[in-house]
Amino acid sequence: MDAVSIAAAVREKRLSPVEVIEASLAQMEALEPQLHAFCTPTPELALDRARELEKDIAAGRPIGPLAGVPVGIKDLVCTKGIRTVSGSFAYEEFVPEEDDVVVERLIAAGAIILGKTNVPEFGYSGVGHNPVYETTRNPWNTDMTPGGSSAGSGAAVASGMCPFAIGSDGGGSIRIPAAHCGLYGLKASMGRVPLYPGTKDERYPGVSSWESLEHIGPLSRTVADSALMMSVIAGQDPRDRHTLPDPNFDWMETLKGDLKGKRIAYSPDWGYAPVDPRVRQVVDEAVKVFEQDLGCIVEEAHPGLDDPYDAFWGIVAAESDLKGLRAMADRYGDRMTPHLVDFIRRDWKAEDFTNALMTRKAVNNKMWRFMQRYDLLLTPTLAVPPFPVHIQGPEKIDGHIVAPFRWLAFTFPMNLTGQPAASVPAGWTDDGLPVGLQIIGRHLDDQMVLRASAAFEQAKPWAHRWPGIVGW
Repeated sequence: MDAVSIAAAVREKRLSPVEVIEASLAQMEALEPQLHAFCTPTPELALDRARELEKDIAAGRPIGPLAGVPVGIKDLVCTKGIRTVSGSFAYEEFVPEEDDVVVERLIAAGAIILGKTNVPEFGYSGVGHNPVYETTRNPWNTDMTPGGSSAGSGAAVASGMCPFAIGSDGGGSIRIPAAHCGLYGLKASMGRVPLYPGTKDERYPGVSSWESLEHIGPLSRTVADSALMMSVIAGQDPRDRHTLPDPNFDWMETLKGDLKGKRIAYSPDWGYAPVDPRVRQVVDEAVKVFEQDLGCIVEEAHPGLDDPYDAFWGIVAAESDLKGLRAMADRYGDRMTPHLVDFIRRDWKAEDFTNALMTRKAVNNKMWRFMQRYDLLLTPTLAVPPFPVHIQGPEKIDGHIVAPFRWLAFTFPMNLTGQPAASVPAGWTDDGLPVGLQIIGRHLDDQMVLRASAAFEQAKPWAHRWPGIVGW
């Protein structure tokens, strides 16, 4: 069941929260040995909370809008009293003393945490393996990566362990597993969802990185479930200086309305990025839905970006505690992810950082000017379908030799601009692997991204399709 349905059934006493959690735990027990979505499951805590909630309902006490809904929490997001390892031996025994803001809000709304979902080390990858835990596998093909860094969250939702999960997105890490796992993933506008202590707590190298890039948001099987989660986790908080005022719209209401006459740009490759032909074929067909079924005016157009890949990593480095991370690498180097150690130990120069900032300004200026002509911009979410585990990315895309992270060409620019962006399931390859379509909105126009996502979902539904491993 989706989260909207579970919440309604619990509220109306048609389902017990204990029944819901027992069903989720049974699914975890059946599939975790193959998928490794949860690095730190918390079944007893989940059952205890479900029993407490059941008593509240029986006594007629008020319950929250997510009461009884199971949720997975990404292991980069702090949870009070529950280990938050971030995929690193340096934090193997770290138990936060406070919840992240989004965890506070989910608990207050009655959601029940099933545990922590697996991530690559500190989230500096788009895949699902780290030095500490078993590798997370893609439910559609367990030889393949589910994408990352919200790897476990994607695998958990795609396999029916929970209807939605928390992801975080500094360069695509909600949208990447959404695309690779056949899910909906929403990176709302920068500042819609507050972050603390994540990216903010200077005491913890690695945890305190990515401040101006990171977003927290939902991975779900339906657009409505993501909107429901956003209605709980969005809104300003004094602990995050980047947060926006509370939105002047209702998240669930954004799903209503048509797209007739909306002007949409489609950039299949940014004008420079190699794209797997299988992805291009599936996304091309998905884009036709906007014109043929939804009444939009679609034209192929590029924002005119110069590839900002190097600038992105310069900003990541500038927002990382390099001194703290280097000390960590000196201590744990042989047990840390090799490319992360190389990144930490690189001889960064001041001009690397200032060049990155200037490039970011150029990207922002090109994007706002481009978006004045269009209501939405469509791209592939990723340049490739899911690929085998234990690599950072394919060496070749459409005949071009590429660096390991170049398959992320479409996601990270939206972290530089902070624009709202979502990944919807565009379709599947001939061998049954999911492909995502990215829907990008104007600055702060989350409403249009959600409306377009819901309209596409209605025209080309996907939530009925499950991986074979689920057995439904």
